[in-house]
Amino acid sequence: MPTATWNGTVIAQSDDTVIVEGNHYFPADSIVAEYFEPSPTHSHCRWKGEASYKTIVVDGKRNPDAAWYYPDPKPKAAEIKDRFAFWKGVTVA
Repeated sequence: MPTATWNGTVIAQSDDTVIVEGNHYFPADSIVAEYFEPSPTHSHCRWKGEASYKTIVVDGKRNPDAAWYYPDPKPKAAEIKDRFAFWKGVTVA
């Protein structure tokens, strides 16, 4: 089962991930919500649309904008709506 960890802690786990461009997108209900804080950061992908970000906080350590998701993706990326992907040192195995 794909598992996302950061700072030695499981932050998401699901056997229902969607892989796009080599990234596992986890369902929103599979993340451990207590480790995520809102972020004002956004970015734009030409074919997926506008991404929103969350900061991961575990044991007082912060990983700004290490999780992203598409709340309203373009039609070609509909399968990743509200799913979370990770970077910045988050391990998915």
